[in-house]
Amino acid sequence: MTPTLPRTVRAVDTAQLLDLAQEAAMHSFSQRLPVDWLQEHLAAEATHYLFPTLVQRLRHRPEMPLQWRCQQLLTVRTGEQIWGLLDVLPDTFDKIPETLDAAAKKDIVSRIGQAVTQREWSERMGPEEMPRN
Repeated sequence: MTPTLPRTVRAVDTAQLLDLAQEAAMHSFSQRLPVDWLQEHLAAEATHYLFPTLVQRLRHRPEMPLQWRCQQLLTVRTGEQIWGLLDVLPDTFDKIPETLDAAAKKDIVSRIGQAVTQREWSERMGPEEMPRN
């Protein structure tokens, strides 16, 4: 039975986000930014947000665990907020404390919809900003 996708937004600091990206890399999840790119470009003291939007199950690769595909709102060193994707294990997501009220969650989902993508931001900043997997 597939776990129910949570309809919530979770806030994480930069260190937590780097841990999540490292876990995604360890599992070879397809939707993630390289950890070294995140370390270089994320604002160190920022809060970032994860919004699960899809249950990701790779039927052609049964050894891969089920994942939540999360939209993420990241704050980069320029102070801008950008949009990206991150696949997260359900148990890992569930361990992130629920700290936001309904109004804050609604605002964050709205900002995700208006944010430029990580790729758009990187292209605008120049070729040295593009992630390398």
